[in-house]
Amino acid sequence: MQTTFTAEQLATPRIAEANTILRKCVHCGFCTATCPTYVLLGDELDSPRGRIYLIKNMLESGEAATEQTVKHVDRCLSCLSCMTTCPSGVNYMHLIDEARAHVEETYTRPLFERLLRDVLAFTMPRPRLFRLSLIAAKLASPLRPVAESFGATRIAALLGLVPKTMPAPERFGAPGTYPAMGEKKGRVALLMGCVQSVLDPGINAATLRLLTRLGYEVVVSGEETCCGSLTHHMGKETDALTRVRGSIDQWTDANVDAVIITASGCGTTIKDYGHMLRLDPAYAEKAEAISAKAKDVTEFLAQLDLPETKMALRLAYHSACSMQHGQKIRNEPLTLLRRAGFEVMEVPEGYLCCGSAGTYNILQPEIATRLRDRKVANIESLQPQAIATGNIGCITQIGTGTSIPILHTIELLDWAYGGPKPPKLDGHA
Repeated sequence: MQTTFTAEQLATPRIAEANTILRKCVHCGFCTATCPTYVLLGDELDSPRGRIYLIKNMLESGEAATEQTVKHVDRCLSCLSCMTTCPSGVNYMHLIDEARAHVEETYTRPLFERLLRDVLAFTMPRPRLFRLSLIAAKLASPLRPVAESFGATRIAALLGLVPKTMPAPERFGAPGTYPAMGEKKGRVALLMGCVQSVLDPGINAATLRLLTRLGYEVVVSGEETCCGSLTHHMGKETDALTRVRGSIDQWTDANVDAVIITASGCGTTIKDYGHMLRLDPAYAEKAEAISAKAKDVTEFLAQLDLPETKMALRLAYHSACSMQHGQKIRNEPLTLLRRAGFEVMEVPEGYLCCGSAGTYNILQPEIATRLRDRKVANIESLQPQAIATGNIGCITQIGTGTSIPILHTIELLDWAYGGPKPPKLDGHA
């Protein structure tokens, strides 16, 4: 793609990087076939290729983002399926990140939308505040039909995502160091996360149980909460990078062999810390070191040669976009589950997003619901006894559309290798 940035613009590192990315695009359109929004809407501007044109024009002009550009940039899920498909190696992830930052800096959104985004950005990365906000939302959930009748679709979507029962805070996972059982094989840090630690704390508990049983000392700092992903994908770079630096400091001081992540969306961001802080002389080297140590829990376990077991349960495996496209982790979860004895089936149209995408299912509820329903239909066509996946967003999103129990892969592996049966399976298996 030909670009026309001025020499002055190219002197800015962010613009120089965007220029390099844009010039790799050859307009082939391969990305359109696997883009969820294009598949649903059929609008070229809702494809990666179309968005690339809009972003190019926006950045070249150096002016404020237009309403049209914002609409189509906002509709991007950041599923990164286009990067898996692209034959030219276009780094769409970094380009859309730059576009969102530019939108956030230059575009004034309508008041309600601005307030909603600010509330989400303030509450969700803070577990205690997020929990309180969920309790408040649960009390307000009977008003969901009223919100829908007045066209307040985003409020209705938010209320629809509130869990039917709020899980109690998991005591097993409090800040501290959890000793290895038996011979110590290594020392790792575990990201407890912000949303996951509130919505499904059992995931962290299962991870701690399994890692310590396998001989790993696990550090839970208690200082880092959000990895920065939530606000990063909203274009709020100042907030995101502050959280990134805080996480890096904690994990650097912990002196661990690996940073274990159980939410694949977080993993994609943490593995990009080196790039995000490449221009920060105080953090560039430390950020690269942490990115190199970051491992999805299945990626880490796949290196350990776990024994074969026999678990009589038929699973549909949903590969989160951030897992298969963001981190390029495709076979490890399947291999681990099958080695544990589960019957594992891959979901048709597995490359398409379920519609969660961080805050997307709140901010773009209509598209998110259509994607969820399509995903659920594909899952249910397999008639599984349970669903396995590796991301809390997918668990929450898919769980609102089906009665089939959905679990994190680590919960199933913990059960297979000596842990308790997940309560979600009671009455199902």
